[in-house]
Amino acid sequence: MTVPDHEHHLAGGVDSHDESADYLKKRQLKSGSAGWVLLAGLGVSYVISGDYSGWNFGLAEGGFGGLAIAAIVIAAMYLALVLGMAELSSSLPAAGGGYAFARRALGPWGGFATGTAILIEYSIAPAAIATFIGAYVESLDLFGITDGWWVYLVAYAIFIGIHLGGVGEALKVMFVITAIALVGLVVFAIAALTHFDGANLTNIDATDAVGASEFLPFGYMGIWSAIPFAIWFFLAVEGVPLAAEETANPEKNVPRGIIAAISVLLISCVTVLILTTAAGGASEMSGSGNPLVEALGDGTAAKIVNYIGLAGLIASFFSIIYAYSRQLFALSRAGYLPPVLSVTNSRKAPTLALIVPGIIGFALSLTGQGALLLNMAVFGAALSYVLMMVSHIVLRVREPEMSRPYRTPGGVVTTGFALVIAVIAVIATFLVDVKAASWCLAVFAAFMLYFAVYSRHRLVANSPDEEFAALAEAEEDVR
Repeated sequence: MTVPDHEHHLAGGVDSHDESADYLKKRQLKSGSAGWVLLAGLGVSYVISGDYSGWNFGLAEGGFGGLAIAAIVIAAMYLALVLGMAELSSSLPAAGGGYAFARRALGPWGGFATGTAILIEYSIAPAAIATFIGAYVESLDLFGITDGWWVYLVAYAIFIGIHLGGVGEALKVMFVITAIALVGLVVFAIAALTHFDGANLTNIDATDAVGASEFLPFGYMGIWSAIPFAIWFFLAVEGVPLAAEETANPEKNVPRGIIAAISVLLISCVTVLILTTAAGGASEMSGSGNPLVEALGDGTAAKIVNYIGLAGLIASFFSIIYAYSRQLFALSRAGYLPPVLSVTNSRKAPTLALIVPGIIGFALSLTGQGALLLNMAVFGAALSYVLMMVSHIVLRVREPEMSRPYRTPGGVVTTGFALVIAVIAVIATFLVDVKAASWCLAVFAAFMLYFAVYSRHRLVANSPDEEFAALAEAEEDVR
């Protein structure tokens, strides 16, 4: 075995060292597994569950009008966000995704803060989805299976197991499931048109809140409170760059994949929001665990959508497990988190990076509180968006000559808009559930304390993401 040279580097308040070739060999992902079509499928897969359940809880916060306005604002934010992410991923194609971008722009502290926020998002989102899977399974009445911990446990065990078999296989399985889920949305849309009733959109009685009306039953604040649930229509699409190290020609394929994914998701968001509410009623859908099924009532179409809806939920559950494992892998490989978490198996899958967040997520799913878990995941997501958009702006200003195979239309104006809305979204999570958002903030602070006290003295200078940053610093010195 090669012995590390232990050469130390002091910069930016952190202490890093070089590790051996053997260290990095044990922490390699399989390269060249995905093209842009597979990446687009991955982007849709991350999100597709949000069409089938979760978003509808926003009807209880803002009514149809509040949620619709929130969805328009959030859709615009995500479009701006992914255009910024497309540029960053073309310049810095590494498994760290948002962490790698922020590390280059904001240094080790900003990089770790971004990676931690993403990790909170991706660790909690599957727990929320698991509760929705339980609701869909129960409504199918298969073999008398009811919603409960046993459903969540089986889901985690099966899909972590598939991921441990290797990325190529996992992404192909995911792509097929996602395609089925999209077909389900088409079936739903056709069936829902026969149940369409415009009066159902506004069947929540207006409150005495400021600005309340038939369209905005909870007033202007309802729009703000609905924002976290509007985010559920798109949450995690920004995870596409996490596959960069496992993609052929990532400089071109990652931007194409993420832009194709958001295009599909914009269409599905509009379709589901309007048709579900108009068919099932805003009041009735506001607390449903399986809104698309309940909107169709009894019948063959509802049954088909129930089965396929389960596929949609599984697709997101499955792919976000992939996302959290790659984020944890990157942070661990670079020394921000314990290095043992980034060791890969013979199939080049990061074993503990898949299992450990899975155990945490399963424990959280036992609460059965899908809406609460959704809000917690959104807190992590929105915080990461703030930091990633700041990263884009900083790199545009500080490193104008950096290679950018893809450039964001509108430049910093585009990402500046996304930044403002992301800040509003972070605040909105406290409006919905101050206790849940505060718990997430406390976890985030604990991670930052761990970095301040311990891991900032143990970073791995020759890990790919750290090398990107070192290259930037060297180039800056030359100038």
